[in-house]
Amino acid sequence: MKNKIMKIQKLGFPWETEDPFLMTVHHKDAYPSGNDQQVPNASLEGRNLGEDFTLHDGFRMYHGKTVPGFPVHPHRGFETVTVVLEGLIDHFDSYGSTGRFGNGDVQWMTAGKGAQHTEMFPLVNQDKGNPLEFFQIWLNLPAKDKFADPEYKMLWAEDIPEVQSAAANGQKTTIRLVAGSMKGKSSLEPNSASWANDKSHHVGIYVIHMEPEAVFTLPSVSATMTRNIYYYQGDKLNIDETAIETYHRVKLAGDQEITITNGSSESCWERCI
Repeated sequence: MKNKIMKIQKLGFPWETEDPFLMTVHHKDAYPSGNDQQVPNASLEGRNLGEDFTLHDGFRMYHGKTVPGFPVHPHRGFETVTVVLEGLIDHFDSYGSTGRFGNGDVQWMTAGKGAQHTEMFPLVNQDKGNPLEFFQIWLNLPAKDKFADPEYKMLWAEDIPEVQSAAANGQKTTIRLVAGSMKGKSSLEPNSASWANDKSHHVGIYVIHMEPEAVFTLPSVSATMTRNIYYYQGDKLNIDETAIETYHRVKLAGDQEITITNGSSESCWERCI
């Protein structure tokens, strides 16, 4: 029988991906309270402002010099899918799209023939901290769509479909469908030029939460795909008989039914296929 687990790897920065995914990054920063300009209410002395990627006092400024984040920069030929678990992001781009999103929202941006955009992390709370946690996933565009017109779409938290599955012990697994389908339910539509728009590509992006000792079975889908689980929060998972520690990536076969059993604490993992 073909091996169900193809690779286990400790997560680094960025997370290793499989084609057509180009990159996956997990950001988690405990930003302090902000001031009237949404700047950290904390000393920035000693930081390499403009290139601050070292976690210090619980947060990073990234390329931001006053407000943390990523000032204007170009993208072309791929898509960014930004999944925000907690906190807020401000977006501006060269095609006139602007918006603030977060706390469960997902932004899907197709750069296509080229766009410049800005992603900043406004520290709106002045009387408490501004924690931020999100994933950004880069998804390649098919060759025929590399120069498609840029497109921007918001998938608001309240509109993103969820699927729940209960084990025999009653413990639940909740799957948020950012892209793809599960148990007969489908995600919202991706942008028109996306690789994910062709259902035969089996592109899926899911954020999965498991209660303690919950059990969930991934169905067999296709031998032409591989699945990656990014286990970023919890105690441990068991994939069939193999124990997986937190902050590890597991590459799984796409044509095998795979049983995942959670440990004694709540677990969260992201799945990209």
